[in-house]
Amino acid sequence: MSVVTAAALDLALREPPTRVHPVVWAGSYLSLAQRWVPVAPPGRSVVAGATAWLGGALVAAAAGHGLEKVAGRVGHPWKAAIRGLALWPLLSARLLLEEVHAVEPALQHSVVAGRAALARIVSRDTTDLAPAEVRGAAIESLAENLSDSLVAPLTWFLLAGLPGAAVYRFVNTADACWGYRDVRWRHAGRAAAHADDAVNLLPARLTAALLYGGADWPRLRREASKTPSPNAGWPMAALALRLDVRLTKRGQYDLNPTGAEPRPGDLAAAVRTARRTTFVAVILAAALDHLLSRHRGERR
Repeated sequence: MSVVTAAALDLALREPPTRVHPVVWAGSYLSLAQRWVPVAPPGRSVVAGATAWLGGALVAAAAGHGLEKVAGRVGHPWKAAIRGLALWPLLSARLLLEEVHAVEPALQHSVVAGRAALARIVSRDTTDLAPAEVRGAAIESLAENLSDSLVAPLTWFLLAGLPGAAVYRFVNTADACWGYRDVRWRHAGRAAAHADDAVNLLPARLTAALLYGGADWPRLRREASKTPSPNAGWPMAALALRLDVRLTKRGQYDLNPTGAEPRPGDLAAAVRTARRTTFVAVILAAALDHLLSRHRGERR
């Protein structure tokens, strides 16, 4: 019931208030810690960045462990309720779906409005994107973040309980803040970036499997390998193949090049596919969590 509780809260209430949101806390810690992480020399920068990152990860693990202890002291159904309440802010499916869904109506109003709506969910420069590129970038963001905001937290919750989900969310937040995408974090963000690559290896491929639902896994693997990231390409390529659309990022990759340029209906179809995938992922995770809980109870 923990997974169902968390998913229901996400669906009904979206996000907790920022003052009690653990992802916001993680971002605040990272903003504070970066003041003591030097840009150079490279060796010192790598060590300082890794040390600050490790400190945050340990705090996240300790918080998750403490909540598991609290939940373990009470009986059902309160144990599941406490775990579900703690898992809720580590998921973000509804917010993702709403933000992506808003892109097409904005684009129908004007290209400028569509670019502004897209800028809320992507880090790339949107100022000169054509309508098809706006839709394509929104589809890519939907696919990648479906893994980051739903499948990955659920995967790590099943593997390592609340500590696993909490650490995953910190790792993902640290990569977004510190991942080496510019000179400032080329060395200091190395630990954050590599850790994010590691923890997303399995969830990204699980997300691709849920999105794609096709038998041509070698083709999916070929398309996924075109992106610089070892993980992001998997869900993006899966959704490109599922919708038979071409997804491109100038100078970086061209996924499913034989597909059509994204049209107005494709973004809506992508959101519908993501909603169905969300439902399936939650049901599967809830079933596995129930089986694992029973197994642990039998062992005791």
